[in-house]
Amino acid sequence: MHAIRSNPPGKPVKPTVLITGGAGYIGSHVVLSLLDGGWPVVVLDNLCTGFRFAVPETAVFYEGDIADRELVTSIINDHDVDAIMHFAGSVVVPESVADPLKYYDNNTGKSRVLITAAVQSGVRHFVFSSTAAAYGIPESIPVSEAAPKRPINPYGWSKIMTEQMLQDTAKAHEMNYGILRYFNVAGADPRGRTGQSTKGATHLIKIAVEAALGKRPGVAVFGTNFDTGDGTGVRDYIHVSDLAQAHLLTLEAMMAEPLRNLTLNCGYGRGYSVLDVLNAVDRVSGMKVDRQFEEPRPGDPAALIADNSRILETIPWMPEYADLEVIVEHALAWERSLDARRKESNITRDTAIHSIAKD
Repeated sequence: MHAIRSNPPGKPVKPTVLITGGAGYIGSHVVLSLLDGGWPVVVLDNLCTGFRFAVPETAVFYEGDIADRELVTSIINDHDVDAIMHFAGSVVVPESVADPLKYYDNNTGKSRVLITAAVQSGVRHFVFSSTAAAYGIPESIPVSEAAPKRPINPYGWSKIMTEQMLQDTAKAHEMNYGILRYFNVAGADPRGRTGQSTKGATHLIKIAVEAALGKRPGVAVFGTNFDTGDGTGVRDYIHVSDLAQAHLLTLEAMMAEPLRNLTLNCGYGRGYSVLDVLNAVDRVSGMKVDRQFEEPRPGDPAALIADNSRILETIPWMPEYADLEVIVEHALAWERSLDARRKESNITRDTAIHSIAKD
């Protein structure tokens, strides 16, 4: 795939960071966090699930694939990249079960190509977007980084394999790593600059705000007999902008100590049930989201909550949006802005078609 590049004005004042998957949901928020902090940013995204509008013009943008080793190497060398933050990959758990080889290729095989290019080009720091799916069904709650890694789906295994590659690479080469294991990411940029834009997304809060705006008939609640307060599954929801800030602080810690490797859970250390989330969406939106109660899905743990003591002790991370209703409010605002964006796009397209027809 050919690269499409845009060059921002100005001179870099901090080491350049390459963001793979920077046009996607989490990646675009990290791009904003870095740019807000004065970091030069280069984004590489094949736009398979990302959106070009999510990348500000102040970042250099390349359209291309992380498996294109020649392209990756040229980007690193041309921009003197000192660090990579790697978000590119596939993230839908049921799809990984139906098509495991896609996930082992896209998430693991292509990551190997990227890591190889990074090592051979002298990149010193590598931050990896991992997942709490690494823990599978945990033996105890909350889950610490030391808990056994027992994924129950190819998505989780594809991430664990990349984690292992980074750990082995750091022992053999002068590159340190930061592995961030996310719990349930939700919300959107508080300033409305980016958010979860993927159609058919499987995140509960995304689904629920879509239902509140009439885009879905309701929300499926899988299981009501879990050993939790109200019988529905409990998860640790983290605001995407707080998560983005965790990436920036992790990178700063790695740069301060080049021999230091970090593996950190990213969550708030408390959980909300499915019904807690839906009730919050009802309150924030002023609409009643229809609940469709169904059988539990195989392998779903009753609760998945982060032990976040390590991240709080390791980096100066102070979450700003650790409130469920704030998370929902930002997600809902972004969903409404998406509606406006799509309506404007349709008007523009219809106008163009009408103009062509007249000509």
